[in-house]
Amino acid sequence: MALEESSVELTEEKMEKMAILPDNNNSDQHETTPKSKKKGGIITMPFIIVNEAFEKVASYGLLPNMIFYLMNVYHLEAAKGVIVLSLWSGISNALAIVGGFLSDSYFGRFRVIAFGTFCSLLGTSLLWLTSVVPALKPAPCARSSSESCSSATPIQFLVLFGSFGLISIGAGCVRPCSLAFGADQVSNKDNPNNERVLDSFFNWYYASTGLATIIALTVIVFIQDKFGWPIGFGVPVCLMILSLVAFFFGSPLYVHVKAKDSLFIGMFQVPVAAFRKRNVSLPPIDAEELYFGGNNGSEKKVPSDSLRCLNKACVIVDPVNDLKPDGSASKPWSLCTVERVENLKSILRIMPMWTTGIMMLVAMNNSYTTLQAKSMDRHITPKFEIPAGSFTVFSVVTITFWVAFYDRAVVPLMSKFCGMPRGLTPKVRMGLGLLLSCVALIVAAIVESVRRKAAINHGLQDNPRGVLDMSAMWLVPQLVLLGLAEGLNAVGQIEFYYSHLSKSMSSIAMAIFTLGMAVSSIVGTLLVELVDTITSTGGKISWLSSNLNKGHVDYYYWLVALMCFINFVYFLVCCRLFGSSGSHTSHKKSDDDIVEHESV
Repeated sequence: MALEESSVELTEEKMEKMAILPDNNNSDQHETTPKSKKKGGIITMPFIIVNEAFEKVASYGLLPNMIFYLMNVYHLEAAKGVIVLSLWSGISNALAIVGGFLSDSYFGRFRVIAFGTFCSLLGTSLLWLTSVVPALKPAPCARSSSESCSSATPIQFLVLFGSFGLISIGAGCVRPCSLAFGADQVSNKDNPNNERVLDSFFNWYYASTGLATIIALTVIVFIQDKFGWPIGFGVPVCLMILSLVAFFFGSPLYVHVKAKDSLFIGMFQVPVAAFRKRNVSLPPIDAEELYFGGNNGSEKKVPSDSLRCLNKACVIVDPVNDLKPDGSASKPWSLCTVERVENLKSILRIMPMWTTGIMMLVAMNNSYTTLQAKSMDRHITPKFEIPAGSFTVFSVVTITFWVAFYDRAVVPLMSKFCGMPRGLTPKVRMGLGLLLSCVALIVAAIVESVRRKAAINHGLQDNPRGVLDMSAMWLVPQLVLLGLAEGLNAVGQIEFYYSHLSKSMSSIAMAIFTLGMAVSSIVGTLLVELVDTITSTGGKISWLSSNLNKGHVDYYYWLVALMCFINFVYFLVCCRLFGSSGSHTSHKKSDDDIVEHESV
């Protein structure tokens, strides 16, 4: 869980810069009054970075150990706890798309970030209350005893899940807007050093969020292990208070960008308009005057011949009723521009490739590694042991190191000796990532098989809380492989989207990737539920039992590894159908210039 939420975030942020730069070069976006020109600048950076960093430390710090909180305090079985955390992750990612849409189209980034920070504060506060108010949680129970533990009441679950929901709303509002909001402050197209200032802001932003992730997975988790849940949950509350105060403290200095029409709405308008005109005959492709090219200077005047059913959305049936005097569409839900139709076609073409990344994210979304680490020897020195929830930091460090190493070492070497100025193509990296995820799951299955056999040999089969005399460092190879797989696949995936969509659709490219994370959480939830239900039929012990020594998590890993391999074969088929990708096309194309695609 923490791996998916943190390592993917580091990957996403590296690519978001391309989505933001076009917006900040748009002279129509910022207020032009003399008052607003005095605002913004480098002085606003600390407030925005502190807000984002503290939000990450608070929310990421809650994830790694949450499986133990659900099992030990709320008496959930391991499989049910994993399902809850997967759904929580999926909702957070889905709300990130909603948050970006609301900030761009209706409320502006400042209001959405402020609302999100406040929601995160309420959510972390409510979660903290569940750890200190006895009435908000079930009565304590020793799982090792013969007595059955009492389940939480509906009200107690409502409070717990309500806190999760508020934290998800906060994350969905803050994360997609914070980087763009900071760029709004420091960008000034009249400044000859504008690009250097932006680069400086991005570098500080990436460094702070990366450090925040490391702190969340180490320091916050250590506090929870060492001092208990009340203090462990209280620290994120304090951080969210500081985050909210810091953000509002800088409010008099902020530049506010007006909300504008969203590309997301346009993506829905096209199929609606095409359906409304389903009985309209398509004119010839070369009949430019019968297609609505728009009045925004787009070079796209006629639609392409692929996915012809969508072309009806841009057919002008009655010029008098369909067009306003200024040449714009009188009813956008009945008439769309050719460019908008082609943008939707571009998205539909890459959807098969998008689906190939879902299974790998399912492999990343796994709380059982934390449970395994808890049952193993985690000592580094005789007096210090790594918290079980901190083991995902190995994946985060791996992906951070790999992204930097690939960019600074691999790409220059491949450019010099192989004539590949941008290194491996996005599709090659995507494929390598998928293969490595298979290898990582195989390693995980072997290690768990060895761990389980050793636990049984040591008489720990009926003692799920017993600690095995086997180093938890055996879990590191699979985590490193998963981090490397994510570093290859996620970056390659996002670059693939960027190279096959117009530059004006950069935000859509990020939304597609985020949507994949949300869908993967749902798929992971269904997979865990199915495996748990099927393997526990007839009174048998589930593979995903809370007692890992009686269950067979290794079988689950083998199953996911097989699914990942089948997914890799499916990826090869998609590559074959997609054809030559044109993935190294420069991003420095005009907003209306869309890379040519091959039909799927």
